[in-house]
Amino acid sequence: MLFGLIATLVLPGCLSPITLNRAVGAYDDAITSAASKQLLMNIARAHHHQPIHFTGVSNVAATFDFRFSAGGTPALTGNAGGILMPVFGGSVAENPTISIVPIEGEEFTKRILTPFQQNKFTLLLRQRFDIDLLLRLMAQEVRIQHSMQHVAYRNRPSDKAGYEMFRRVVLHLSAIQDQDQLYVEPLTLEHTWTIPAGSVTAEGFQALEKEFSMLYNELDNTFTLRKQVPGPILITNYDPNVLSPEERTKLSREAGNWMSNDVAFDIRPGLLGGEWPVRGVFRLRSFHAILSFLGRSIGDESEYDVDKDPRTPPIANDENPAATMELVVSDSDPDKADLSIYSHGRYYAVNTVGPLANWNRDAFQMLYLLFQMTVTDLPRVGVPSITIAK
Repeated sequence: MLFGLIATLVLPGCLSPITLNRAVGAYDDAITSAASKQLLMNIARAHHHQPIHFTGVSNVAATFDFRFSAGGTPALTGNAGGILMPVFGGSVAENPTISIVPIEGEEFTKRILTPFQQNKFTLLLRQRFDIDLLLRLMAQEVRIQHSMQHVAYRNRPSDKAGYEMFRRVVLHLSAIQDQDQLYVEPLTLEHTWTIPAGSVTAEGFQALEKEFSMLYNELDNTFTLRKQVPGPILITNYDPNVLSPEERTKLSREAGNWMSNDVAFDIRPGLLGGEWPVRGVFRLRSFHAILSFLGRSIGDESEYDVDKDPRTPPIANDENPAATMELVVSDSDPDKADLSIYSHGRYYAVNTVGPLANWNRDAFQMLYLLFQMTVTDLPRVGVPSITIAK
């Protein structure tokens, strides 16, 4: 009897944190699954040349009501009929309130149509994603330096010559990365200015010293101001810190023509991958363009196998799949798929069966991260919360 009474008092306190943990996990799984299915749904919409659209969960408020009762009743049989037996009861009620809002408007539309910046590309690259997977998903073209001009090669299977050159350049960088000889660092640029010494006051001189290195030129009575600033990202097969000042100056001049959505590369002879010295820039695409590319790859513009260049170091067989992210479209729900959706009368899923399962999972994970980098903060009513009432 005493034990039952203690259990009655203690049980609500024990169930509260357990219920909280389960609720947080369940809501987290549900929201992640919903976002993932929306990505697949929008790939299906892109496949059918329909507008893409997203909806997000902006707020989750769940209230749990614990009710317990205790009493006594006579024993029904035996010599103990005059003894009261304890009776316990209880219930748990959940009352969730979930706020769902459409993700739309001018700001979000601009974000999904704006090409990704190079800093987002390098952020993912430093998470140890394969550079070939990143570039095949994020880059719309490679512009290779030939003599005095760049020649563009598009990452689009309908452009056979451009697509195959793009794939070979990406494989070349991947082979260098596989042997830990690929450097991805911001190029340090040096800006210089020359100003007459007479135009600088004592107060101005002190202010300039904080921002610039200053050199006085006696011959023409001027100051040369120098300031080093982080420049664009440069992918190389050598350590950029070993560059001479002249080489840095040359790269700085060239960097002036690079855009914020360009990622430059410079593979030089004499080092790993130097059998094919190649220079140029990758031009990144927008999130909308990525979804369109994946939608077209299902049928309109299927990707295909492209062999590496003969000058490229060896690569693993599972690092050069035909598809950037292989999608399965079928009339029945694929049982072994991690995730599937039903759209336009058919089932769509990422192929997670076979030797390329991890490649495809990584591609979808990357797509999810890119979406999170694109989406704006959702409007919220109040503060998201999970409360437990006793």
